[in-house]
Amino acid sequence: MNKLANYALVTLAYWGFTLTDGALRMLVLLHFYQLGYNPFEIALLFLLYEFFGVVTNLVGGWIGARLGLRVTLFGGLTLQVLALFMLAALDPEWQPIMSIAWVMASQGLSGIAKDLTKMSAKSAVRLLVPKEANNALFKWVAILTGSKNTLKGVGFFLGGLLLATVGFKVALVSMAVTLTVLLILIILTLPADMGDIRTRIKFRQILSKSPEINALSAARFFLFGARDLWFVVGLPLFLAASLGWGHVQVSSYMALWVIAYGLVQAAVPAFLRNKAQAPGGPAARRAVFVLGLVTLGIVLGLTAGLAPGLTVIIGLAVFGIVFAVNSALHSYLILAYSEDHDAALNVGFYYMANAGGRLVGTLCSGLAYQAGGLQACLWASAIFIALAWLLSFRLPQMH
Repeated sequence: MNKLANYALVTLAYWGFTLTDGALRMLVLLHFYQLGYNPFEIALLFLLYEFFGVVTNLVGGWIGARLGLRVTLFGGLTLQVLALFMLAALDPEWQPIMSIAWVMASQGLSGIAKDLTKMSAKSAVRLLVPKEANNALFKWVAILTGSKNTLKGVGFFLGGLLLATVGFKVALVSMAVTLTVLLILIILTLPADMGDIRTRIKFRQILSKSPEINALSAARFFLFGARDLWFVVGLPLFLAASLGWGHVQVSSYMALWVIAYGLVQAAVPAFLRNKAQAPGGPAARRAVFVLGLVTLGIVLGLTAGLAPGLTVIIGLAVFGIVFAVNSALHSYLILAYSEDHDAALNVGFYYMANAGGRLVGTLCSGLAYQAGGLQACLWASAIFIALAWLLSFRLPQMH
């Protein structure tokens, strides 16, 4: 089987997982809201999901480097199936504290599954594209990542649709069965030696990185922390409380934002095409600088008393476009800075920083919104973006 077919199989696995991941997030959120759980209790349901994202990315690359990417890819899909079946077994007669613990545990499994699958899929692209073909690598990584984000938005819609039509438990079981069929297909068709690098890497090497990998990972931490500072808590509360939007309107807007963000991300290589030289550190530095200007523009517009709804909706649409460029460049650079033998290790370390930024951004989002509303979230986001920009000066140009 040729490399293009292998890429298609890996992408199919990633797509299937992503649909269930987005749908699961919306199913849990809406179902437990309907049951009367308060916002803090609902937030607790996702705590282990985010926490295990950090842990899994820390050790996932090491596991992939030692056991091969097929093991981590299959393991991620299997854990997601188990998480879906586990959540479907939730008994509505249980006490709230038992239900919360059970859902947190299932979400923890799903968090591990997400980052094992993501790390495996993105590391596999590094092995399927020749080292010298940087423009091709940029293109295929952008397509994989952009399509993932678009499908995650579709998953938001899917979760709401399944909950409204077949109910919570049937929705979970149907997704688990579908993902099981996809897992069996991938196991039977993906070559046994795909991603089988199996290097004897010591555990302490997880935190031993080249300067460019460290700088890129640190920049990623602040980049995604900056996004989640307003996206996770600040934006939905602002739309509901300040603009008076209903839950369907809020979830639809956020889903459309993620879908559009993914489409732009997949198209970034066409916008930045340069046959002579693939993008490098200077391009990442320029992109994050523009993102900072956009963020400051939104918050200054709100401070100046411009129409808040229009300012936020248009401003964050522009933010999404520029953020997609930043994310696509970062996702490409982590692979471009890596060799075949350490791709899984570097990707795992890099997405650990990504997950850490999301976790910190989520916590800071709630604190900032409580202290000063969406404007405070955006000011904090601008600070994170400034730190990412400073770190980007340590990123070299590709040769």
